[in-house]
Amino acid sequence: MSGAKNESCYDVGGVLLQRPFKIRRLGHFGLNVDDTTATTRFYCELLGFRISDPMDIAEHSPNRDHLKSVGDTHLYFTRHGTDHHSFVFCDRKVFEAMGRGSMSPQDVTVNQLTWQVGSLKEISSAIDYFNERKVPISRAGRDMPGSNWHVYPFDPEGHRNELYYGIEQIGWLGTAKPKVAYERRFSERPSLPQMPEYQEIEHLREQGVDLSSGFRHPETEPARYEVDGIMLPRPFKVVRVGPIGLFCRNLESMERFYIDTMGFELTEEVVWKGHRCVFLRTGTEHHSLALYPIALREQLGFSRSTTLMRFGVQLGTYRQLRSALRYLKDRGCRILDVPRELTPGVEYCAYVLDPSGHAVQLYFAMQQVGTPAALSANAPVPTNWESWPETVHAGSGSFLGEPFLGPLG
Repeated sequence: MSGAKNESCYDVGGVLLQRPFKIRRLGHFGLNVDDTTATTRFYCELLGFRISDPMDIAEHSPNRDHLKSVGDTHLYFTRHGTDHHSFVFCDRKVFEAMGRGSMSPQDVTVNQLTWQVGSLKEISSAIDYFNERKVPISRAGRDMPGSNWHVYPFDPEGHRNELYYGIEQIGWLGTAKPKVAYERRFSERPSLPQMPEYQEIEHLREQGVDLSSGFRHPETEPARYEVDGIMLPRPFKVVRVGPIGLFCRNLESMERFYIDTMGFELTEEVVWKGHRCVFLRTGTEHHSLALYPIALREQLGFSRSTTLMRFGVQLGTYRQLRSALRYLKDRGCRILDVPRELTPGVEYCAYVLDPSGHAVQLYFAMQQVGTPAALSANAPVPTNWESWPETVHAGSGSFLGEPFLGPLG
């Protein structure tokens, strides 16, 4: 099978694409941080993320005692909605002590950029696709906690991406799966097909497992703010994560990787004070990923210790955005001024620094990109469905719009 850039040669659910997968959205994001206690206060107590599961990554390590002496060995999975996690963080020193940072420069504090695809088959096919192109892979299989099937490829500058399918959904009880449900964790490519997740749960029921015994976030702040008719602990609510901005040493190489290998589309490029910046999308949002030359890092006053330019966090409304900035300023958070030319597609936004110096971009709306006229002229569709072709070329709306969040079964 040819992987030529301009050929639609992979069958993805009956649609012919240039790659054996289609990224639907940024699902979650992760950082390696300096102080997990301060980070928990910032993202959970101040921004309102909820801990889904705190996982001790040293629990089964032969170097457990050494890792415990280095720092907090927990990997914190947090969420803003029903996805098991939308933001993950861990102690930077522990991460490096485990050898996880060996493929990345010291200033790459991004733990993962995680992109959702639509099926387990896409994950399996992506493994071969990345291997054929000699893209380094950290690991593949199925994560626990979270239950998501995945493969982790690195970009040219050591940022670890993840393609995943089927993340656990946390319902009205607010509890994650109990640890006893981790028995179907995979540390290598799974064979296909796999059983549906509801069947896994049925087996646990038959064993008498209390499915409501998983971790539940201990919300300690009283619901004192009226937010559009609902009482909440903060005067705002996080409704989406992303986009991500990265500082790049070789912007052209990074741009080629995310467009040619990962399948992003170029929405816009901006030249600011002689520096070219690019904005890439996976769906209809103006951009999911922005790439900036690293020369801008110091010029803009960002921390030299990270290649992260920004981690986007969308709030529910414009009023909530203004309230959030007052709320965070009153609690001692530092708010940065960033030139608006560097955030096209977003009218009102502000940057707040977390305890490690990572910039969090707060905003309430992003421009949506329509379908170019040339793509709208799809071929006529036969009236009789029995005469439809076995596969079709990608049309103007193929795999766009809101993706299905959880597993297929």
